[in-house]
Amino acid sequence: MNKDGKIYVSGHTGMVGSALVRLLNQQGYTNLLFRESSNLDLRCQEQVRSFFESERPDYVFLAAAKVGGIVANNTYRADFLYDNLMIQSNVIHASHSYNVKKLMFLGSSCIYPKMAEQPIKESQLLSGLLEPTNEPYAVAKIAGLKLCESYQRQYGHHFISVMPTNLYGPNDNYDPETSHVLPALLQKFHDAKIKGSPIVKLWGTGRPLREFLHVDDLAEACVFLMQKDDILDPINIGTGEEITIKDLGLLIKTIVGYEGNLVFDTSKPDGTPRKLLDVSRIHALGWQHKIALQDGIRQVYHAKFMSNSR
Repeated sequence: MNKDGKIYVSGHTGMVGSALVRLLNQQGYTNLLFRESSNLDLRCQEQVRSFFESERPDYVFLAAAKVGGIVANNTYRADFLYDNLMIQSNVIHASHSYNVKKLMFLGSSCIYPKMAEQPIKESQLLSGLLEPTNEPYAVAKIAGLKLCESYQRQYGHHFISVMPTNLYGPNDNYDPETSHVLPALLQKFHDAKIKGSPIVKLWGTGRPLREFLHVDDLAEACVFLMQKDDILDPINIGTGEEITIKDLGLLIKTIVGYEGNLVFDTSKPDGTPRKLLDVSRIHALGWQHKIALQDGIRQVYHAKFMSNSR
């Protein structure tokens, strides 16, 4: 990417978008373009077309999406499918129509089959059934990836897709109904500590394995890949390391300083039993994550909860 090129970061107020903005500013990319959702509804094709016609961005990071945890995904299935299909289709098509030089689509590791071989290689896409609880979101993300691939093949555009693992970091969502597991646990343990609750209840058995990546590491990986001209195929972004939900709970319990007990509600779903990405391709290109999980969670907890209590 040229330093003076106009870069549109969609979803700039979200966790991923804001991390991209921080890093791009740090690296000297100052010609950044944003729009609040109140001023630009990415689900509206005409608004998106008008925006691209007037602004003519050179590069696009498509980080805008409707996201949520297992409860939100399973409850608002139509919303997750419709909103994400419209957002990504409008932005990708407008990028084609107005000759964007490079576009990066932020997918998700949930696009892979529920029972995929571990660690999950990029080639396992569409090789099996999806996890039912987040199938609509996954289908939308697969459609976005295939749309980028199709514009690339038919028109020669440099539209690429990345599949990040589970993310956490600044500007995460802590809403108990829509958050992902890590911020949800931070909120639960913090609230239990403040209230003196004797137990913290976790969904499922605690046995599922998950991989977590700090969003600042993701931002570095995204900019790293956008600076390369020979990356065309979808690529995984993760740590290559995993932890059980039970051990994650115990780690967060220690960081928060909560002294009660963990209880597992086995009537609730576990979701995908294991979801570890094969990150050998991005490692071979020269990128690896920097922030260890324990350090990252501690940073997030102190920034989000302890700073507010002072």
